[in-house]
Amino acid sequence: MPRKPQLAPFDGALVINKPRGKTSHDVVEAVRHIAGFRQIGHLGTLDPLGTGVLVLLLGRATRLAQFYAGRRKRYACAVRFGFSTDTYDADGEPLGPDTAPELRRDEIERVAARFVGRFSQMPPPFSAKKIHGRPAHELARKKKPITLKPVEVEVYELRLTGVEGSFARFEIECASGTYIRSIAHEMGAAVGCAAHLAEITRTAVGEFTLDQAVTLEELEQEARNAGLAEWVLPLERLLTDLPRVTVLPIVERRVRHGTRFNVAIAQIQPGRVSTAQGAPAVLDSGDWRPARLRVYSQQEKLIAIAEAIVPRTYQPVVVLDAEP
Repeated sequence: MPRKPQLAPFDGALVINKPRGKTSHDVVEAVRHIAGFRQIGHLGTLDPLGTGVLVLLLGRATRLAQFYAGRRKRYACAVRFGFSTDTYDADGEPLGPDTAPELRRDEIERVAARFVGRFSQMPPPFSAKKIHGRPAHELARKKKPITLKPVEVEVYELRLTGVEGSFARFEIECASGTYIRSIAHEMGAAVGCAAHLAEITRTAVGEFTLDQAVTLEELEQEARNAGLAEWVLPLERLLTDLPRVTVLPIVERRVRHGTRFNVAIAQIQPGRVSTAQGAPAVLDSGDWRPARLRVYSQQEKLIAIAEAIVPRTYQPVVVLDAEP
């Protein structure tokens, strides 16, 4: 008889304040060591240069990652004008001397306005974009030829917050998949003095904000004091923008077995969008997605995410606990 897999001690989301210099994989491995189990994933990487919000999903919550695709992201960043780098950020090698320009606020605002809206963007050569199955950054480091294709991205806000010498600071809200490094690089070309991303902090991924984040050092201390669970947002507090329904035991059995089920419209409660300070007012990028529903048991436990097949008929697409 096959052994039943051991359940993870925590199911939910954990918001980490990623330090500069570590990769997202480094952070996941650190949390796996601190928490004592491996079933941990993330909702989108941050470059080693980047700090701020890195959302981890723990235990059964890893199965919900697909429903967070398309969440808008917010950043605070500094762009240094005067020279570009091969990676488009401060971790790269300079591609020329520093011209140390004195920036004019009105000119920077005018250039920044060009990067608001939907447009084609060329990913940086040092990126995770795959070329014949290999990340572009691996080929770039080996000085091999790279042919990248532009992708369509969307920027909802690019607001200049300050100019200090050759540095310009911005707040940005954008769709998933947007490279802020490329925006910095292209702004430099538009101004005519080259530029690169000097620093960047991700302040929000959808409803998850920097105010909710914990550092690795703090998390390690909490784990020693048996307080790690206090930082984990449980399953029942995830995807709250989706409507929800609480089902009777007879329907719950169908749901747990992945079978279609019917609900009355009056049973469905609307979802709510987080209004946390710093979170985007609109969580998603606006691409079409099927009508989805969070399904709860009578014990107020999230048991599944379902999609509408026809009005009032739903099909479970993720069952979090298939036990009867």
